[in-house]
Amino acid sequence: MTSPRLRLVPKPSEPAPFYAAAEKIYPREISGRFSRLREIAVVVLLGLFYGVAWLDFDGHQALLFDLPARKFHIFALTLWPQDFLYLTLLLIIAALSLFFFTALAGRLWCGYACPQTVWTELFVWIEQWTEGKRARRMKLDRGPWTAQKLLRKTAKQILWVTLAAWTGFTFVGYFTPIRTLGAGIADLSLGPWSTFWVFLYGLATYGNAGYLREQVCKYMCPYARFQSAMFDKDTLIISYDEARGEPRGPRRRGTEARAAGLGDCIDCTLCVQVCPTGIDIRHGLQYDCIACGACIDACDQVMDKMGSPRGLIRYTTEHALHARATHVVRPRMLVYAALLTLAGGVLLYSLFTRTPLILDVIRDRNALYREVHGERIENAYTLKIINLDDKPHAYRLAPSGMAGLELTAPVEPITVPSGSVSNIPARLAAPEAVAAGVHRIALTLTAVDAPRIEVYEKTRFIGPSP
Repeated sequence: MTSPRLRLVPKPSEPAPFYAAAEKIYPREISGRFSRLREIAVVVLLGLFYGVAWLDFDGHQALLFDLPARKFHIFALTLWPQDFLYLTLLLIIAALSLFFFTALAGRLWCGYACPQTVWTELFVWIEQWTEGKRARRMKLDRGPWTAQKLLRKTAKQILWVTLAAWTGFTFVGYFTPIRTLGAGIADLSLGPWSTFWVFLYGLATYGNAGYLREQVCKYMCPYARFQSAMFDKDTLIISYDEARGEPRGPRRRGTEARAAGLGDCIDCTLCVQVCPTGIDIRHGLQYDCIACGACIDACDQVMDKMGSPRGLIRYTTEHALHARATHVVRPRMLVYAALLTLAGGVLLYSLFTRTPLILDVIRDRNALYREVHGERIENAYTLKIINLDDKPHAYRLAPSGMAGLELTAPVEPITVPSGSVSNIPARLAAPEAVAAGVHRIALTLTAVDAPRIEVYEKTRFIGPSP
């Protein structure tokens, strides 16, 4: 009896994974003009963030968004929820500024001023200080755990956690007086919500700047996705001059590139090694590029060593790369500039002409009028007075717009505390001889101790039918 033959069945190929783990990027250290600009931006911006929270102005924290008290101090300016218009204008100006500068020079915000970029740069500095330069960090991560590796990693984590915690504390200090917040931490009396927000923002800083880094720019930031809608062929962007650089290939220093049948690019990949998002700028404009200019610094140094002119990678426009004229002044720039100027002008005008007082006049709807002693007609009103100043004021009310009209109540000045709303009953009376019909009148409210604070509100005075 013959044994059955074995049939070899080919092993099915494994399906391609839907998700590939992100590889850690080790940006190479580089020096140059754009690196120095980025370092200056980091120092200035972080100095302002950590320092301004401790400044005092006129008896209060200089910059404080006090949500429980519904009071927002911006140096000499105190704003209240009723001043929501200013926040709207600021958001409009921020959006228009982003559009304007993106259309002009690409992702300048991302490369130099974005909080993700700024804090990531600081965390990378700490990593370089504790673990060494790029090659050493890569070797350290690949190697086994040793006493030296444990010491360096522990030192880095301690500094990272300390910086993240201080960042969370400082951020919350812009919403809760920072000295009160510090005292609460010192005597362990910090409330649960303040503790929660300090921990949350510290954790966000630690995760985003320490671990996620370029992944925030690539996958989480919406700006990278819609920036192309603001670019055109006259936008200043970081580009690789393909006509000059190709075909790329290594060569000895002093060798004429064209004589060797090569372009100026020696394919050293330094532009890739210094990129914080790990892209190859030689593949063209990519949404991952944050326009930090590190690749320009690296390429310029290589060109200097090879004796070639700088600018193989540079800030340029698509039109300039194709030997066409670049137009800085163009319709979209004019539109953005006009809208930005208009919004900024409205904001400045409204701030300079702002009166820290609001008056609403509501007529008594239960009775149109009533006859009082002395053949006079009286109307009743409710005054809603909102004091938007940072100090209490006494106000005096004065009617106008009708002959013989006088205020019968309130007679004394009306005192309203800072940031408070007061509902005050008021009565106006006029001679019956002139009160017939409907009259348009105005009520003027003036601060007794600050005559410049004055508002008026129009209303109606109703008398008997003529």
